[in-house]
Amino acid sequence: MTERRTGPESGPLRLGTRRSKLAMAQSGQVANAVSRVTGRSVELVEITTYGDVSRENLAQIGGTGVFVTALREALLRGEIDFAVHSLKDLPTAQPDNLALAAVPVREDARDVLVARDGLKFAELPDGARVGTGSPRRMAQLNAYARCHGMTIETVAIRGNVDTRIGYVRGGELDAVVLAAAGLNRIGRTDEVTEFLSVDMVLPAPGQGALAIECRAGHTAQDTALVAALAALDDPVTRAAVTAERSLLASLEAGCSAPVGALADLLADGQIVKEMRLRGVVGTTDGSTLVQLSTTGPVPETYDQAMALGRELAAEMLAKGAAGLMGERVH
Repeated sequence: MTERRTGPESGPLRLGTRRSKLAMAQSGQVANAVSRVTGRSVELVEITTYGDVSRENLAQIGGTGVFVTALREALLRGEIDFAVHSLKDLPTAQPDNLALAAVPVREDARDVLVARDGLKFAELPDGARVGTGSPRRMAQLNAYARCHGMTIETVAIRGNVDTRIGYVRGGELDAVVLAAAGLNRIGRTDEVTEFLSVDMVLPAPGQGALAIECRAGHTAQDTALVAALAALDDPVTRAAVTAERSLLASLEAGCSAPVGALADLLADGQIVKEMRLRGVVGTTDGSTLVQLSTTGPVPETYDQAMALGRELAAEMLAKGAAGLMGERVH
């Protein structure tokens, strides 16, 4: 006898999540929100991804997309009903058989410094060892240091938040750079020694935002779930991250390329006038950066948000961005 899947009005919904402390924390927050809008309980289903078990450098194993594949496969096999991803980990091309059902209100998009002795970036000693797994951060930190007469050494690291901060506590590194959103979600912002201005380091496209993904309306149950999850969508966040990811895709760059992007609203008093999109591409040693911005009306459709990203990408490519990204992704 085959197991019958519960319909959309009965039984718990199964939420697929990575096993890390951060993934469990953000999935738990989404589970509570989904319970509120659907009236159903949500159970977390822990899934191990290749990105979690491999100790290889992320760029070598396909970038942050390796965290997404196992969750998507579980979705398509019907083992889970929906999944929560860090949006910056999602490849820019959305599969036809999966729906990005909701992008909730974005957390803090900035990067943060966790340094020894409470130091801020400008106070780091000459030759300070700064750990990060991100070519994007390396490019911008090295460029900033170069501009301000500082000498730093960026050190490639991997691991969860505990592991990374442990390198500082253990004296192996002077500082590490992490995403503010992650530390906020696990309640560890008290360890931050400086919130890095986006004028200094632009975040990864989609940083601080979550993506709630489910099957794309294969059945009445899927269609009902897509509709229910849409209640958690924040249109401004979705427009912003769509523009940022459009920039990334138009540069033909993968998730691990040294590309930063941030779309934000420009207001005149209380009236929101425009959306500004800023982008940066650089060599990891910081010797060359292409950094530009564009502004336009706040996008009201997916196509308008995509157009904003494509427009800025074209300008950046015209300024030589393609040559700064290493191997391009086709």
